[in-house]
Amino acid sequence: MTRGRATSSGGPITIAAQGGFAAGGTVAYRGGDFDPRNPMDPAGQTLHGDHARVTFQIPTDARPLPLLFWHGWWSDSGCWDTTPDGREGFRTLFLRRGFPVYLLDQPRRGSAGKTTAGASVPTDPNEQWFFNQFRLGLWPEPYDGGRFAPGPAALEQFFRAMVPDTGPLDTDVIVSAASAAIDRIGDLVLVTHSHAGGFGWLTVLRNQAIRAVVSIEPGSGFVFPESELPDAMSSSNGVLAPEPVPDEEFEALTQIPIIVYYGDNIPTAPTDVAGRDNWRVRQDMARIWVDTINEHGGDATFVSLPERGITGNSHFAFSDINNVEIADQISAFLSEQRLD
Repeated sequence: MTRGRATSSGGPITIAAQGGFAAGGTVAYRGGDFDPRNPMDPAGQTLHGDHARVTFQIPTDARPLPLLFWHGWWSDSGCWDTTPDGREGFRTLFLRRGFPVYLLDQPRRGSAGKTTAGASVPTDPNEQWFFNQFRLGLWPEPYDGGRFAPGPAALEQFFRAMVPDTGPLDTDVIVSAASAAIDRIGDLVLVTHSHAGGFGWLTVLRNQAIRAVVSIEPGSGFVFPESELPDAMSSSNGVLAPEPVPDEEFEALTQIPIIVYYGDNIPTAPTDVAGRDNWRVRQDMARIWVDTINEHGGDATFVSLPERGITGNSHFAFSDINNVEIADQISAFLSEQRLD
C-alpha cells in the first residue's frame, strides 16, 4: 500500500475489517400492553431513536489513529464515499494512506434517521439557493476556475445526494450520540465539515478521546469563553453570533491541535449576494476563534486555501476535482502533528 500521496483508481485496497454500529440514542416507550392481534397500536411498544450510526473500514497494516468523518448540513456520510463525478472520495483516499476510516451519520439524518421527535420534511424547491450558498457559483453559472466537478451529470448527482433531517436539530442529542460513538472507537482524529464544525467543538469539550480536529469550512457554532465573546457579525445572509461556553470548558480546545480550511470565492467586503456574504462572516469569525485558542496557549491553525495557492475550491473541497490535493494538505498536517 502506498503511504504517500494517493490518486484515484490506484488499485485494490486490502481491508482487514469493516462493519457498522449504532451509538447513543434513547428509547421511547408507550405504556400499556402490546397486542400481537393489533400490532399497529403503539401501546406497549418501544422506539429506539436519536442515535448515531457509524460504518468503518480498517486497512491492513493500519496506522494507529483512525479518522472519524462527520458530514455537514443536508448531507450524510455518503458525502465522503465518492464525488459528484464519480472519483474516489475521502474514505478511499485515506484508506489508501493507511488510516482506519469511520464515517458518522448524526442523529435524525441518513441511516440514523430513526427519531423520537418528528419534523416535517421540507419539499419546497431550494436547489438554486444551495448552488449559491455552497459557492458552486452564481446560478446558473459556475465560478470561473471553480473546482466543483463540471457538467450537468455531476450537478444532478450533487442535488440527489442531499439529505433532509427526519427530526428537529437538537445539539445535545447530536453531540451525545457522537460522543458515544467516539467512546466505542477510542482515540481518533475528528474530521468535520460545515455544520458539524460547531457540534465537533462541543464534542471535544465532552470527550478526551479526540486527539485532533480537522475542520473543513466550519459554518456555525464557534464557541468562545463566556468572559470574552467577540461581537456578532452581520451579513446579508443574517447574523452570526459566537456561542458562549464556560471559560474552564473552553480550555479543552487548547489541549489538542486544530486546523480549519476555507476555500475560494469568499468576499472580503459586504455584498448583497447572501450565499457569498454568508461565508465572509463565517471565515472572519473562524480567524478570531483560532486566535482566541492560541491566545489561551492552544495550537490552532487557520488555512485559506487561496492564500496557499490552491484556488477555486467550493464549500466541498473534499469532493472538488482537486480533492487529492486537499487530502495532501490534511496528510501534511497529521504528519507535522505526529498523528499519522
